[in-house]
Amino acid sequence: MKEGGKNMKCLAYVAIFIVFQIIVITIFALTVMKVKGPKVRFQTVTIQNFNSGSASSPSFSMDLVTKFAVKNPNFGQFKYSNSTVTILYGGQAIGSADVPSQKAKLKSTRRTDITISINSDKLSGNTTLASDFVSGVLNLTSECTLKGKVELLKIMKKNKSGNMNCTISLNLSTKSVQNFMCK
Repeated sequence: MKEGGKNMKCLAYVAIFIVFQIIVITIFALTVMKVKGPKVRFQTVTIQNFNSGSASSPSFSMDLVTKFAVKNPNFGQFKYSNSTVTILYGGQAIGSADVPSQKAKLKSTRRTDITISINSDKLSGNTTLASDFVSGVLNLTSECTLKGKVELLKIMKKNKSGNMNCTISLNLSTKSVQNFMCK
């Protein structure tokens, strides 16, 4: 009878160990191995070399100096390829800049300084520019899609992408950024 009790005790320990391992593997799979897309944003936007016309002859040109941020929420590095940030006014592209391919380390944010030259020469048939000059506020949007791979444990690679969609309001009288918000 003693021998049977030892075997039962041993089987119970093995069963507890197996259940514990299943719980650990499940938690690991649901947290560490879950891959999310990066968050792509402008952290800061400032204006340089601002030149503008008047309400009767609306035109503008400037450089937007931005701090472009890629936040990687994963437990592996995010390697992304070259991309382009585009600035739009009324749905029309008025400037763009290249985003160089880089890596965002695990659970960190990669910041890059990007200067985007924009001007109204590229606008054709836009009737709202004169009214924006009268109101004193110029509303711009920015778009960018970063495509890349998240590398987990140096063996598993998952394709992920991050999209940026920001709105930027420029105050024409102070020649500065009045407001900007990224989604």
